[in-house]
Amino acid sequence: MFDDFYGLTDRPFQLTPDPAFYFESATHRKALSYLGYGMAQAEGFIVITGEVGSGKSTLVAHLMKKIDPAQMTVGQIVTSNLDGDEMIHVAAQAFGLAVEGHDKASALGAIEGFLHEEAREGRRCLLIVDEAQNLSIEALEELRMLSNFQLGSHPLLQTLLLGQPEFREVLAAHPALEQLRQRVIAAHHLDAMSAEEVQPYVEHRLECVGWNGTPAFDQRVFKEVYQATAGIPRRINQVMTRLMLLGAVEQRTRIDSAMLTAVLTEMRNDATFLSNASNPAGKEKTASPSGPVKHATTHDDNEVDHMSDLRDRQIEELQYAVLELAEAKDKYLQLSSDLADRLANLELRIDEQDQAVRQVLTLLIEWFEDGAERKAA
Repeated sequence: MFDDFYGLTDRPFQLTPDPAFYFESATHRKALSYLGYGMAQAEGFIVITGEVGSGKSTLVAHLMKKIDPAQMTVGQIVTSNLDGDEMIHVAAQAFGLAVEGHDKASALGAIEGFLHEEAREGRRCLLIVDEAQNLSIEALEELRMLSNFQLGSHPLLQTLLLGQPEFREVLAAHPALEQLRQRVIAAHHLDAMSAEEVQPYVEHRLECVGWNGTPAFDQRVFKEVYQATAGIPRRINQVMTRLMLLGAVEQRTRIDSAMLTAVLTEMRNDATFLSNASNPAGKEKTASPSGPVKHATTHDDNEVDHMSDLRDRQIEELQYAVLELAEAKDKYLQLSSDLADRLANLELRIDEQDQAVRQVLTLLIEWFEDGAERKAA
């Protein structure tokens, strides 16, 4: 693997969530703020949504590292399609509870007893539900019912829901979820990273595994990675893994734009990277009324793709040229302004020196013309 060639201690762009590689982008910083606020309330629901690969699971893994097990017990569910009864049993399993029998009442009793016991021990309980967009309305309603468990006036369970954008839409609009909506105390949608964050993100992950500057990267690479991935972290990881693998195969110490173009073309051809900046949500095309979409590739399609890539490359080069001209113009204007200031200062100094010389000459003339005073002097 390329990590050996470049002297790295581990794989920097693995696709599985790892809190050791957590990168705090602007949107992740906001998400942590909302999480912190929500968890401080110790009740209700916190909702975090985002596109596939936006970093929701990594965010939660990072959060788990900060939680003290002596103060909080965490159960975690990665769901499939669950109905109401199944959700109750899965929630019990998430906290490690062995439920006698398979009826809903037994599972609810076990969960309530566990929550009371944890509260008496001074621990709060948090249930994390990932892939919440897969839950049925009945399952979501059962989660709301679990939030009713209390010890006196203190709620015993708080729930963190993680889901894709469609879950946010369902939660906001479905009439049967009004009571759940009223118990959401904090919510945030994870956006993609900005173009300016791609380079710090890539370098951060590399530095986590001992990167010493090799390979180096052309600046244009980061901009093109953003264009190809729309700033989604998992897609960036996909591209960077293939890019550094190519670099190791070709024994390159510098990664350039041509290598990235070759990698993106290869990934699109072998269908491992179907999403790009023109389809940032990564949504599949739906079937047309006349039948399913066909994906056969023809010679004409390849020619069109080639011409499109060439056009995009030319447009990009023109954009760079415009930027360089704009920078040169700014430097010229600044230099002209500096020269004008210096010239004005020189003219002022010359005027002052001219006045001083005139004053000295006047004094000398008067001194020579006045003989008496000159003799006395």
